[in-house]
Amino acid sequence: MPTGSVPGAVPAGFSRSFLIEIVCPMVASFDRVASTKPFGFRALPLVLVLLAGLAGCDDKNVYAPPPPEEVSVARPLVQDVPRYIEVTGATAAYQSVNLVARVPGTLVSIDYQDGKPVEAGQKLFTIDPAQYKAQVDQAEAAVAQAEAGLDNAEATFGRQTQLDAKAVISQSQVDSARASRDSARAQLASAKASLEIARLNLGYTEISAPFDGVVSAHLADIGAYVGQGGPTTLASIVRFKPIYANFTISETDMLRVREKIRDKIRSSGGERPRLQDILVEAGTQLESGYPHQGRLDYIAPGVDPQTGTLAVRAIFDNDDIAFLPGTFVRLRIPFETVKAALLLPDAAIGTDQQGRYVLVLGEDDVVHQRAVEIEPGPPGFQAIVGGLKADESVVVGGLGRARPEAKVKPLVVTLDVKSSGTN
Repeated sequence: MPTGSVPGAVPAGFSRSFLIEIVCPMVASFDRVASTKPFGFRALPLVLVLLAGLAGCDDKNVYAPPPPEEVSVARPLVQDVPRYIEVTGATAAYQSVNLVARVPGTLVSIDYQDGKPVEAGQKLFTIDPAQYKAQVDQAEAAVAQAEAGLDNAEATFGRQTQLDAKAVISQSQVDSARASRDSARAQLASAKASLEIARLNLGYTEISAPFDGVVSAHLADIGAYVGQGGPTTLASIVRFKPIYANFTISETDMLRVREKIRDKIRSSGGERPRLQDILVEAGTQLESGYPHQGRLDYIAPGVDPQTGTLAVRAIFDNDDIAFLPGTFVRLRIPFETVKAALLLPDAAIGTDQQGRYVLVLGEDDVVHQRAVEIEPGPPGFQAIVGGLKADESVVVGGLGRARPEAKVKPLVVTLDVKSSGTN
């Protein structure tokens, strides 16, 4: 054997496929010939060399299937799951008004900062009050004059009455004194009304916040003449603590809400619940789930015949100012509870042209595709309401490695709603 050769190795210049396909049959023929003819013995050294390189002539290419893919499987969680009416809506201010100049005059001060919160009664604008103070003084003087005239008319009427009792004067003189007294009373009432109007106009020179809220940017600057020819809008004030959420629901959803109300009536012994007892949950576009809780506040008395929907309004405390007026919101109203629903993670639910399905672990660890019916469940989960049993195991992890009707290597895990996954 040459130096460095290895037993069973293929001699140089020969490929293994060549030896297997050509030489191996020759060796078999040699076995038959060597048993009958001397040639076989003369060729024995060469054959031995070939046999040394053909230790693998009897090897066969046998297909070995790959091992089963490892996947995570779990039984569905069994839990009561509330069902919801899910809609979209928009928020609206609880109160919103325009602040206007109700009397003409020059704007002399702006007493707030644009866009900042203010309290009810806080002064926001001031119109030059000098003219209106003078009008109040004038009206007060007119009242004093009318009071003096009334005192004189009443005294005159009193004297005329005494003289009439003594038959000193005629009845016409008494009647004239009575008319003068009544006229003085009317003049005093008119003067007092004029004084009240003057005081009101003086009060209108200060524009104050009618409620707690946020005031917009001012629309008139100091020195501007406002209120001429009609009210002039100076700014607007908005209150959004609490805040409304307006939306519509279908006639079918309305019937579900009414059924929930009837259930509450039956469970409470006939006491009719208030709208405020019906919970409404909300979330913004950037929030996960529905973290804000409010209450129903209003349901329209009739269905819109053109759309088949009802206008509905909810109210939220909005103490954290999560919503601003005009914000798009997602809303849901719980209306019933599905008892003993089967929960599976979102990732365990597949979709094809026939609908939703899951991969169920069968006998001998072979997975089978199963069509299921689902309802929304807790965050990260779906509620299976048809097509699956509680004691069946479902592939919940490694779905990309699991093929229908293929064998897998299952790794049993435990589902946990709190973590929206597996343990």
